[in-house]
Amino acid sequence: MITPRTVAVLGLGRMGYALAARLADQGWDVVGWTRSGRSSTAFRTTADPNEAVAQADLVLLALFDGPACEQVLDDVRDSLRADTIVLNTSTVSPAEASRLALRFGPSYVHAPVLGSVPAAVGGALNILAAAGQDTLDRARPVLDALGTVRCVDDAATSAALKLIVNSSLAGSVLALREALQQADALGLPRSHVLDVLELGQLGGLVARKRPFLADRSAVVSVPATFTIGALAKDMTLLAGASNTPLRSAAQLADPPADPDADIAVAATVPAPEDAVLQPLHAYIRGHATGDPTHFRDAFLPTARIEGIRDGVFVSWPLDEYCALFPGHPAPDEPARSRRIDTVDVHGTVATATMTLLHGTDAFTDIFLLVRRTDGTWRITNKAYHRHS
Repeated sequence: MITPRTVAVLGLGRMGYALAARLADQGWDVVGWTRSGRSSTAFRTTADPNEAVAQADLVLLALFDGPACEQVLDDVRDSLRADTIVLNTSTVSPAEASRLALRFGPSYVHAPVLGSVPAAVGGALNILAAAGQDTLDRARPVLDALGTVRCVDDAATSAALKLIVNSSLAGSVLALREALQQADALGLPRSHVLDVLELGQLGGLVARKRPFLADRSAVVSVPATFTIGALAKDMTLLAGASNTPLRSAAQLADPPADPDADIAVAATVPAPEDAVLQPLHAYIRGHATGDPTHFRDAFLPTARIEGIRDGVFVSWPLDEYCALFPGHPAPDEPARSRRIDTVDVHGTVATATMTLLHGTDAFTDIFLLVRRTDGTWRITNKAYHRHS
């Protein structure tokens, strides 16, 4: 077994640079390349990826996505020696990982990493490595210098597992966003909220990202270690690979934040503006008072309300719906309750869900809303389900 000594790192973004610097610090002969022409004092760089690859026993990819991996490898393929190991740490789809493994055969190692820049610098990454045993043994010294290796059966599984891990991260970011929005609505001091959140299930994330969460100026003063755009890309890959709806893909891609900002910035997105809530509050007032005027304030005149009533599908225009209300509260109104569960704004359209508890019945209402040119919002349609 020949241990690789010269490593070409293709892609010197945040993670690629950290990986290259770590290997150089551990005594490897590193030559780096990136499209941006980024240079380094910690290791050699070149403007020609073929020059980097021609010198290398192992080529490490740290690129943004699958198309970038395929293009760069196409560009350098003629410079790869027959025994050169291709070690791909990039986050790609399972199909892309399988395609790359098939093209490069036994010399290919698919090895996405778990952890961000600080873990890479400290050699504390967790690595999901898929390759034949001989190739894995040859690549092991490099992998061990970067972190702890977990062997995976094949490239597609390795890629899929990485996306699942990032999905849990996206869920944590969005859970943190909701917690901070609720705390803001209660008027709680941000510093106190973060202190307490560090004691709970989100504690590790809060501790790592506290500069971004506590001070909006940190958005530009503290370097990002994992960007909103990269995580949103990963969630889009996962949704496409699983063919299963993934709400976080849309939620991460849509916030009014720079895609190059750290993922923690996505947790600081404020609650939906009052304007989009106004028609929902008017709808609640309509039920609370029985006064159909409030429904006319909530809905567009062209709106329809649809669902199953007494076993029959109904599709009411607004006038017919308003005629159902007598103009005074229901006798058991003090015991009834309503809550807005979700509001997701996507530019000039929004969706919302609401739960209504009316005596022995519960209703799930789902709304589609639109923002008009005057800046006001109205409900365009409502569908409901009645739980008896």
